[in-house]
Amino acid sequence: MELTAGNVWVMISAALALFMTPGLGLFYGGMTRAKAALNMIMMSFVSAGIVGVVWVLWGYSMTGGQSILGLFGNPFASFGLANVPASELIKVGFSATFAIVTVALISGAIADRAKFGAWVLFVPAWITLVYCPLAFMVWGGGLMSAGGAVTAVFGQVIDFAGGTVVEIASGVAAFVLVLILGNRHGFKKDPSHRPHNIPFIMLGAAILWFGWFGFNAGAATTAEQAGLVWINTLVAPAAAMLSWLITEKIRHGHPTSLGAASGAVAGLVAITPSCANISPLAAVGLGLVAGAACAIFVDLKHKFGYDDSLDVVGVHFGAGIVGTLSLGFIALPVNGEGGGLLYGGGLQQLIAQTVAVLITIAVSGIATAVIALAIHKTIGFRVSHENEVAGVDRSEHAESAYEFSEIFRGDFHALFQHHTPAGGRSGDAHSADAGAPAGRAKQDSLA
Repeated sequence: MELTAGNVWVMISAALALFMTPGLGLFYGGMTRAKAALNMIMMSFVSAGIVGVVWVLWGYSMTGGQSILGLFGNPFASFGLANVPASELIKVGFSATFAIVTVALISGAIADRAKFGAWVLFVPAWITLVYCPLAFMVWGGGLMSAGGAVTAVFGQVIDFAGGTVVEIASGVAAFVLVLILGNRHGFKKDPSHRPHNIPFIMLGAAILWFGWFGFNAGAATTAEQAGLVWINTLVAPAAAMLSWLITEKIRHGHPTSLGAASGAVAGLVAITPSCANISPLAAVGLGLVAGAACAIFVDLKHKFGYDDSLDVVGVHFGAGIVGTLSLGFIALPVNGEGGGLLYGGGLQQLIAQTVAVLITIAVSGIATAVIALAIHKTIGFRVSHENEVAGVDRSEHAESAYEFSEIFRGDFHALFQHHTPAGGRSGDAHSADAGAPAGRAKQDSLA
């Protein structure tokens, strides 16, 4: 088979999408305490290692081919890629990168308190029981694919790059894990839970945005479609960043670097399902809505008392819902037919999108609860109180992201304790004073 420009583009897109996972590690690593940064980065890296192997053995086989009740593909039909033609291997690699980053997204919700061994067990189980079935249902010929049972009743679901399969599924799973593991010690009280390295966050967000062009546009089939996806992937996060910053300014008095990074990610999440199906102008509007909405969503954890450490629920579930349901209003007509409500397409598309959201929530929520509870009741999913206080980098990996001499450490604490203001809300990554010295002065130890 001759290597075409299209083949090369998919391989480059796969590399870009794979790069998103270490970028996510930096993004999350900067948002944790200094003594949990390596553990957070490792949770992303090990996800790539585990899912890469699972994908070759049975994961890819479960996302297509021989259907089992329209829920998932036969895991043994192409076990080890034995029956997959060589011409399809590029697709195998591209699809693997989606699975890798999806499960890695979940880790941010349980930062600073999860056993690494428990996470290593969770990853392959979740990919097998949640991601692969959902990918099959939406993209592989299952219930929500063209010709599927759900589609026949409610209409064709639009999810070009993973609003349901990636974003909503990971956001729901994150929420379930938070409920099972419980809150961090000192949640809403301990200022050391604020982000320890804002430049890491900004760098991670930049890598995510860079990789997202491959993530969204890799499946484009024409130059026209690729151009539309590329522009939408540029403009939606740009608009979301601005609206998040404006919302921060209005609500808290200061636009922050963390807000800029988080707003861009919210826009990327929102445009994921609709990147090939809305106009650039609509993408601007979607980004504006998603950025402002998620800036508010992340504060719900304080109102309801659940410790979504790095705002996976607020950003990925929140923007995933906004982006997926928005297609019911702003989806472009195809050949002059259908489309969202604003194009005269009626309620059909909104109904289809809503049903897809509900199915995704049910599948991810129930299966994640079963997996997490099984791990939690056997080996335990959460580290001990002593290890959490000491830092999971030390207890889980016997490493530290930062090493300082005792003399420097004493000078460091003296300097920042001198400048630490009293009061202020603690433990909130997105509070108005998250970047102030108080957010770093109370680090128990940078080692």
